[in-house]
Amino acid sequence: MSLHQKLRGTGVALVTPFKNGAIDWEDLERIIEHVIAGGVEFLVSLGTTGESSTTTDAEHRQILDFAIKVNRGRVPFVAGVFGGNNTAAMVEKIKDFNFDGIDALLSSNPAYNKPGQEGIFQHYLALAEASPRPIIIYNVPSRTSSNMTAETTLRLAHSSDKFIAVKEASDDIYQIMKILKGRPDNFFWC
Repeated sequence: MSLHQKLRGTGVALVTPFKNGAIDWEDLERIIEHVIAGGVEFLVSLGTTGESSTTTDAEHRQILDFAIKVNRGRVPFVAGVFGGNNTAAMVEKIKDFNFDGIDALLSSNPAYNKPGQEGIFQHYLALAEASPRPIIIYNVPSRTSSNMTAETTLRLAHSSDKFIAVKEASDDIYQIMKILKGRPDNFFWC
């Protein structure tokens, strides 16, 4: 079964629980076991729900390693620690990253500096060229202050097989419909 087929259905963005200012490993394990037992088709660790922006790189690695260990390969695993506005730094992070146990990565649009559509396209294209894993594009304008248009999403989807999906959080139904209508067969919508 291809990864495109495996990453269908319900993917759960895992929260990162804390207790007394530290990661609560026991509760994180309970959460992972609960969602897998509930029939989830894939896990997403360290997206915005998982506190990736408020934990350190060392904590990211600890959380990912722990979640991968608990998952034991039962469902596909997506890592969401690949958002940032410095394209060169993100490319280096990807090149140096240990992807063992990670099936795909989730990456949001560059935040803060609000690039135009060509800048967003080039940013994602650079990530795809560096990544050994497929990429789920995360368009979340409420967090990044920039919206990736349907045209840019489709341009990326048609430019590389590395782009397998979009997590589209623009709340624009017309934009969503354009993506659904124009997407290649191997590209899905979350």
